[in-house]
Parts: sequence; structure tokens; C-alpha cells
Amino acid sequence: MYRVRKVLNHNSIIVVGVDNNISADPENDEGLKSYLVLHKGIGFGVKISERLDLPKDASIYSLEKTTERGNAMSIVNAVDPVCLEISDAVLDEAEKAFGKVDRTIVFPMADHLAFAVQRIKKGESIRNPLKDDIRLLFHMEYQVAETVAPVLEQKFGLVINEDEIGFIALHVHSAIVNENVARSLQTAQIVRNCISYIEEKTGHKLEVTSLGYNRMMNHIRYMVTRIETGELLKMNLNDYMELKYPDTFKLSADICNQMSRLLKKSYQDAEIGYLAMHIARVIGVE
Repeated sequence: MYRVRKVLNHNSIIVVGVDNNISADPENDEGLKSYLVLHKGIGFGVKISERLDLPKDASIYSLEKTTERGNAMSIVNAVDPVCLEISDAVLDEAEKAFGKVDRTIVFPMADHLAFAVQRIKKGESIRNPLKDDIRLLFHMEYQVAETVAPVLEQKFGLVINEDEIGFIALHVHSAIVNENVARSLQTAQIVRNCISYIEEKTGHKLEVTSLGYNRMMNHIRYMVTRIETGELLKMNLNDYMELKYPDTFKLSADICNQMSRLLKKSYQDAEIGYLAMHIARVIGVE
């Protein structure tokens, strides 16, 4: 059983958990856990201190959490509740695409959306130089993030651009892999730097729509994860790649060393050969 603490709008309320057998003082919620509840019509006609049985399909979020963007309760009190509803709907789409996700990301995502709404209303824009890389690296996440666009237009009459959608895609990704947005952004930046370095050193402008490009981007993405976690590759192509493609192998070693310095972690030598293989494929060396 829950007691209504605050009505945010027709579709969202804040409640506290209470025991049916205890006549809790409605003026004193000390020691009781607070929750955000999102469900169509959940707030319509309800009164403060009213006791409720929540619908089984309601979204219920603990407000005891602290996220990378601050305390959950503080975010809920600061943002337009419609942004919470939209974020909740995005996570519903993420679950359809990926299965179980970390739904506590609803708070930082809503916070980001609230600031995006403010920016759009003021005619301001935030540039996301990694949006194309994010779209390729986190393709399904980006597709989920795009579901924000029609809802924002319906609720606020606003058009969101691809730069903002790219940032929302990072929030979706963090909900899937339990990785904070800053880390996901760092991964995208590392991949972008690697691609730019390969283009600079080889003189090849890489074709972003090619299968080889996409495979190499994803290889670098998972390479970052392996270096972070210490996961080992099962095969070693170094001898073959160094003999057959010495220049590409040297370029790959340079990239691995740069990545190691940036992440402040060592890498397995076998990473050089595998990355060299992807570089050779994408630039078409014989």
C-alpha cells in the first residue's frame, strides 16, 4: 500500500510506502521510502495522503537513488513531469529492443531532456560532433532515442535535432550496459580519434557506409572495453599481420599505445594484429 505525497500531473505522482497495519502520520514521512509512479491517469482526482494500490503496469522508481546528475528527488522536483513521462516511454522502447535495462537512468535522461527543451525554446543549440559516430556505434540505441522526436513535438510543439538525439542515445546505451554517459561519450570520442588518425596516416577518406568501416568501429569500441576490463583475445594474428602488412601493423601498434596511455591501462599484444586486420580491410591494402 502507498500513500500519495505529491501529485506532479495527471500521469505522475510521488508516493511513500506504508504498512496497512500501521496508521502512519500523514504529516510525517520520516523513515518512509519515497517513489515516483508513472501511469496514465494515476494523478487524476487523487488527494494528498490518499492511500492507493498501484496498477500492476505502473512504472515505479525509488527516489532514494543518487545519479550522475544528482539526487533523484531533486531532479523530480526540478524538471517538468512530462520529461519524466517521455524518458519512461523511451525506456519502454529500450526494453522492447534490448530486454532488461537499468531504468534508474530515467532521472538523468529526464534532466537532460528538460535542459534540451529549454534550449530549443530559447533557440539555442548544443553541438554534438560525435553524433554520426554515435549513430553508427550505437545504432539500435539511436533508433530508440529517435522515438523522443514525435513525442516532444506532440507535448511541447518542439523539434529536436540530431545532435540532441545523439546524447539521448548515450543515455539509452548506459541503461543497457550499466555504464555512465560520460564513459559512453569517451568511448565514442576514442573511436572518432582512431578513425581520424587512420585517415590522416593512410591518406584514405574512409567510407562510413561500408561494412568494413562499421566492423572496424565496433572492433575499436569493444577493444576499449577489453582494455578497461582486462578481457583477453583467444587468438593472436600478430606474426601474420606484421609480416604481410608491416606498415598497417605499425599504425595499429601506434593506435593501441595511444589508447593505452589515454585509458591508463595496458593492452594485450594480440590487439595489435586484430586491429591491423580491420585497418587493412577498410583501406583495401593488398
